[in-house]
Amino acid sequence: MEDCLFCKIINKEIPSTQVYEDDTVYAFLDIHPVNPGHVLIAPKKHSTNLMDIEDADMEAVIRLSKKIAQALTAQGAAGINLEMNNGQVAGQVIPHTHLHVVPRTESDGLKHWPGKEYAPGEAEAVAEGIRKNLQ
Repeated sequence: MEDCLFCKIINKEIPSTQVYEDDTVYAFLDIHPVNPGHVLIAPKKHSTNLMDIEDADMEAVIRLSKKIAQALTAQGAAGINLEMNNGQVAGQVIPHTHLHVVPRTESDGLKHWPGKEYAPGEAEAVAEGIRKNLQ
C-alpha cells in the first residue's frame, strides 16, 4: 500500500534497524520499545491485521517469532511476550499486520492486564457463540 508506514519500511523507503529479512517477512526493532530488543515482525505482503493476513504469511511470522524469542532469551531475556493488536480499539496504531516480540526481565515493572470473571452461564454462551462462528 502506498501510504502504509510498514510497507515503506519493508521497501527500505524509510530507515529501520533490521533484525531479519527473507522473501516473506521483515523484522525490525520497535522505535518505541517496551524493553530493549522489542522486535516487530511484519509480512512483506500487505495485510491489515489477523483477519485478512494469508495463512502462509501468518505461519512465517509465527515461525520467526520463535527464532527471535530464542535469540532474545540467549541474550538474557527471562521471558517473552508476543502481542498482536488487531483493530484500533485493540491498540493497533499501524494498519499493517505485525507481531510484537517483547523481551521481559524480572525488574521491568510491566504488569499483565487484569482478568475478569464470567457471570453464571456466561462462559458457555460465549463459547457457543464462538463455536458457531468458527470457519
